[in-house]
Amino acid sequence: MQAASHKPVVLVTAADLAPQALEMLAQFDVVFAGKQPTEDDIVALCTRHKPIAIIVRYGKVNARIMDAAENLQVISKHGSGIDVIDQAAAAARGIAVRAAVGANAAAVAEHTWALLLACAKSVPQLDIRMREGHWDKSTHKSVELDGRTLGLVGLGAIGRRVAAIGAAFGMKVLAFDPFAKEAPAGVTLVPLDMLYAESDVVSLHCPLTADNRRMLDRDALARFKRGAMLVNTARGGLIDEAALVEALASGRLSAAGLDSFDVEPMTAPHPFQQIPNVILSPHIGGVSDAAYVNMGKGAAANVLAVLDERAHSAA
Repeated sequence: MQAASHKPVVLVTAADLAPQALEMLAQFDVVFAGKQPTEDDIVALCTRHKPIAIIVRYGKVNARIMDAAENLQVISKHGSGIDVIDQAAAAARGIAVRAAVGANAAAVAEHTWALLLACAKSVPQLDIRMREGHWDKSTHKSVELDGRTLGLVGLGAIGRRVAAIGAAFGMKVLAFDPFAKEAPAGVTLVPLDMLYAESDVVSLHCPLTADNRRMLDRDALARFKRGAMLVNTARGGLIDEAALVEALASGRLSAAGLDSFDVEPMTAPHPFQQIPNVILSPHIGGVSDAAYVNMGKGAAANVLAVLDERAHSAA
């Protein structure tokens, strides 16, 4: 008589998942890899548990991990950026890759504006000065956004939300997105060079690809309007960090708000830590109370959809 089979395993590359997502995955054994699992940790868990699906919250999923998970059918991102998954390796092995598109759009758009406003109004710097006993009312001038130009690189779910808020602030909104067939009311689609040259604030909302890695290099930053601000809540790899340090030091850019970095966690010491007109946050733009639930549910739904589709096609 055969022993009862265990439930198939879903591996989560984190220490937790929203309860609502866990309810959706009740037919599986959900295994957690811990708070900041290494590649070796994930390989060991894949070898041991042979998961049918991986939900990616932290770290990367490469060919080595895929080969350790011999039953793997789907890799589902807890969020929208799938650059942390080796998509070519997955395709070669017949493993589906999915993203929870739009699940954290509100959170990232709000954090974009938190950084943008902090740059324009010098909020962190003034707070520090106040705590040190200074009163800079007679010497400080903030940047007024009304009437200024906001340039968005990428016009997906996040970019469109950022655009709507920009319009509400009275800003002229430009956008570059080679995949956008139309722009929402109040947004003008323009070539990238025009966006750089005319924008007072440039905000990045595009995925990281092999083609656009370090798109903001010395040449691109040299085309920015002098004194412009840059906000990045997308991927750190879009920016040549050494070139950005130079642009901030020279006054080409007046400020930058950064939520993502070329290497994460950001290496320390890092030149950004010594630049007073850079505002930093640890890639938490998409981490809000609601987004945590939405991303978990989206990632779980993608796992269920792929497995259901494959079960039906195999039947």
